[in-house]
Amino acid sequence: MEVIAIPKPVALLKSIGIKVNDIHYQLSPEILTKHTLNLNQGVLDSHGALCVNTGKFTGRNPQDKYLVEDDITKSIVDWKGSFNNPISESVFKKLKEKVANYLSSKNEVWVRDCIACANPQHQLKIRVVNEDPWSNLFAYNMFITPSDEALEKGFNPDWHILQAPGFLADPITDGVRSPHFAIISAKHKMIIIGGTGYTGEIKKGIFTVLNLLLPSQDNVLSMHCSANVGTEGDVALFFGLSGTGKTTLSADPNRQLIGDDEHGWDAEGIFNFEGGCYAKCIGLSKEKEPEIYAAVKPGALLENITFKEGTNEVDFNNGSITENTRVSYPLSYINNALIPSYAGHPKNIFFLTCDANGVLPPISRLTPGQAMYQFISGYTAKVAGTEHGVTEPKSTFSTCFGAPFMPLHPGKYAKMLGELMRKHKVNVWLVNTGWIGGSYGIGNRISLKYTRSLITAALNGDLDKEEYGITKFFRLSYPKTCPNVPSEILNPRDAWPKPEEFDTKAADLAAQYIKNFHKFESEVDEEIKKSAPLTQI
Repeated sequence: MEVIAIPKPVALLKSIGIKVNDIHYQLSPEILTKHTLNLNQGVLDSHGALCVNTGKFTGRNPQDKYLVEDDITKSIVDWKGSFNNPISESVFKKLKEKVANYLSSKNEVWVRDCIACANPQHQLKIRVVNEDPWSNLFAYNMFITPSDEALEKGFNPDWHILQAPGFLADPITDGVRSPHFAIISAKHKMIIIGGTGYTGEIKKGIFTVLNLLLPSQDNVLSMHCSANVGTEGDVALFFGLSGTGKTTLSADPNRQLIGDDEHGWDAEGIFNFEGGCYAKCIGLSKEKEPEIYAAVKPGALLENITFKEGTNEVDFNNGSITENTRVSYPLSYINNALIPSYAGHPKNIFFLTCDANGVLPPISRLTPGQAMYQFISGYTAKVAGTEHGVTEPKSTFSTCFGAPFMPLHPGKYAKMLGELMRKHKVNVWLVNTGWIGGSYGIGNRISLKYTRSLITAALNGDLDKEEYGITKFFRLSYPKTCPNVPSEILNPRDAWPKPEEFDTKAADLAAQYIKNFHKFESEVDEEIKKSAPLTQI
């Protein structure tokens, strides 16, 4: 049968105001793919992966993501943060009713019960209701599937997600900025999404919920990072915004993958929030990223790609729809994935920054003060396509390397990370996956091959044996040599044709760092303050 014979979801959908006769519950990837093809909403590529177009939106819209200001959130959310947009409960309730009525008007909906958090102590039960079958496939790929036994015993969700891409709000009467929206209500334990088919809103909605609940209720640090573990049990974390290399660099054939994007850190160690991966696939190749390339197969969902002319072979180098082409797939599609996805405390942490200015070293070893300064600053470049309207790298500061998803004050996450790093004596590295030899448009993107070699050298201890130099302006400690990496790129100033132009650009970026950090200075100690870069040398 295509539907598990459990009538309960039908009744529970009625309890949240959705009344649909044809409810497709807990379908397999194969059947969801067939539904999508039958509805002419997608096609198969040459490897059997389902390819869809998410419509007008091919990235997130942070300006149109809201948190309901209520008794739960009012005192703990950092409402001064630029990404925490408050909205009233009355607006939420009205829109929730409209979304429920809209879904009720459909001939059919797709429903999935799933779980966030691999650690059983912190699991969140979720019921996802989708207008389209391929969005439900995304939920299958990205969340953890409960056992049939658990479903048969009765699945009572902690949270609901209602996703209706075809429903458009009326900004004049509905109290939102635009026709598309994503609203989180902690009181009602519900996320409603309308007007956008971009599936990333689903996963980042739950990530925001976990970033709200885990640190404040469970004393668990929630992190925007990927994670893997070596044969000796040495865990590594990779922090960074979308497009900086979290997924790519954590997919290491010599290490087990814990997860590629969202994790928690508790008293026992690291655990994955998700059951799958959501990888950028612009420029994807078998040679550069073999693990991700091999995951593009039946059950995977490709978004906003194009085909080579006259074929159904994906042209991974074509960004004509968006640079933010994506593929989602279950964690089990990575051969060396660690399932269940949790391990011990990290030995190494890598902060990934895509430096469009071309002034940061390919790798540098951070002092504790520098580590906290960089974490709080969260400097990187927004890479094309990850947000609507971003078409080329743009410098930004995203606190905790994930500000759009962090509803609490950044000081909360920073304090927890600092305490954990010191307690477990973690090595911290800053890795530039951006430009070298010049800024964007002049220099070159640092080779993935070199970045992998630098990270491998840090993980296996080779960089502990190297001699280090100190960069100007940022005073970062960089290795002068590294196996399999040209020495001339390790000090970024040496890689620029005209060092004086480097100095100008570095001083400018240092000034941007200092200006951004002003808002945090009253809350940090002197060690962190003294880690600020210099604008003159």
